[in-house]
Amino acid sequence: MATDCEAWLNANPVEAEDLSDSFLSGDEDTGRLGISNKNINNEINGNWLTSSSNSIHEARLKAKAKRRLRKKLLQGLWEGDSLSDNGDVVKGTSAAPTSPKSKLLDRKSRLGKGRGLPKKGGAGGKGVWGRSGEVYEQEEVDEKDPNYDEAQENCVYETVVPPLDEGNFEKTVTPIVQEYFEHGDTNEVAELLAGLNLGPMRSEVPSLAVSLALEAKSSHRELTSRLLADLCGPVLSRGDMENSFDKLLRELPDLALDTPGAPQLVGQFIARAVSDQILSRSYIEGYKGRVDCEYARAALDRATVLLKMSMGGLRIENQWGTGGGQRPVKQLIKEMNLLLKEYILSGDCKEAERCLKDLEVPHFHHEFVYEAIVMVLESKGQKTFKMVLQLLKSLSVSSVSTVDQMRRGYERVYLDIAEINIDVPRAYFILEQFVDKSFTMGIIDVKLRDLCPCRGRKRFVSEGDGGVVKLESY
Repeated sequence: MATDCEAWLNANPVEAEDLSDSFLSGDEDTGRLGISNKNINNEINGNWLTSSSNSIHEARLKAKAKRRLRKKLLQGLWEGDSLSDNGDVVKGTSAAPTSPKSKLLDRKSRLGKGRGLPKKGGAGGKGVWGRSGEVYEQEEVDEKDPNYDEAQENCVYETVVPPLDEGNFEKTVTPIVQEYFEHGDTNEVAELLAGLNLGPMRSEVPSLAVSLALEAKSSHRELTSRLLADLCGPVLSRGDMENSFDKLLRELPDLALDTPGAPQLVGQFIARAVSDQILSRSYIEGYKGRVDCEYARAALDRATVLLKMSMGGLRIENQWGTGGGQRPVKQLIKEMNLLLKEYILSGDCKEAERCLKDLEVPHFHHEFVYEAIVMVLESKGQKTFKMVLQLLKSLSVSSVSTVDQMRRGYERVYLDIAEINIDVPRAYFILEQFVDKSFTMGIIDVKLRDLCPCRGRKRFVSEGDGGVVKLESY
């Protein structure tokens, strides 16, 4: 700093007139101190020698000038000024600093540079990846980088999925199969399995699906047979299918503990697999004379019988039946009519309830109620009338058919009664009696009873009325 001061003094000499306003005049200092005004050139280690011929006044002027210059230099450097090589002060463009306390949370630049916008356009700061919508270009490799490795340029990076072990296999595949029982989309299951690295557990998929289907409904077994047929080829091979069924035959004694009919069901799966060309026809023949387990022998015998029956015209494709959600409406209506006719002959309400549950169409029970009432309207005796009332009462108490399905069935009859009356002249009268009896037994409520339509009748009044036709309802 002293060197800078000396350089500035040499470049810009200080005159006495500039300092006259800040310092005492020479006469005042001389009169006060009694020292002659002479040049003082002796200086040792920054201390003025008063015994020399120079005056104290000039020494004070120089000291004062140094302090003023030092103060000015410090202020200029703070504002952005700097000294050139020859000692000149170069003015900067920076503004005077402000108190940091007044702008403690201000994210703008404190040096006064730029347009006063937030730092990095608001995309800076800790934990920030960049401004919204910014797309980064691919970073070029710098060959001069000390961490540069030439062998990494030709590397291809891929996502590696570790193979499933036996412990994680069931946890991963079981939810996929159970979800398939709900939606029935084989393509979705194939995509999910293709995304897994099954590895040696590939042949375990069919056996796991069949094991879950043994404890499920008939419609789920049909879905499982379709799943195996669609997976064979894109995801699984014939060898995987044969290994899987071999494992099922070995585990039949354990499966029979939870599902007593497991041998017959596994035999049906084998027959269906042969029919779908998943297994070769020589698969069953390869077990002849080599089976010691009675459960495996029963399963193979069942498969052999079904295959022989298929040659006589039996369609193994429909041995499990079709789920209610996938069954045509006409077929459902036909099966419900057969169920009602069987019930009229047997009179077993429990068996009728079980058969209705096996159809697996709780959303379509209003059709069963509709067909039952129409059967009553078309019948001639009181037997069908009483038995249908008893069946509907049983369905209502056991909650096999909900109140909403029961109401929709009655309302459909109300809407079609005009057309039914064309074939059954007494339909209005029978329906009114049936609705009153249903209300008495608690099958329907009073609101639904009051909605029952009544047929108006034509009646001629007495001759005094002139033979005018009078319309009224009874």
